[in-house]
Amino acid sequence: MAVTAADKAAVVKQHQREEGDTGSPEVQIALMTARIQDLSDHFKTHIHDHHSRQGLLRLVNRRRKLLNYLKNADIERYRALIGKLGLRK
Repeated sequence: MAVTAADKAAVVKQHQREEGDTGSPEVQIALMTARIQDLSDHFKTHIHDHHSRQGLLRLVNRRRKLLNYLKNADIERYRALIGKLGLRK
């Protein structure tokens, strides 16, 4: 099941820096994380779906690039975000 518009709106509202913020790295990374989690659940039942797996890998790489950007730009925002999303140990 794909991430619905209501789910996206909830993620944006939770991670936006100010009212109307939809393009900050925090929001983009949070949306990608939601899609990645959704696809991970998909692969538990559809093991042989290699086409979607390629899209998942692209999404993970895009998220990694944004995380690297945020880490270099502002380490405190980076640490707060990964703590909030539970991405690192």
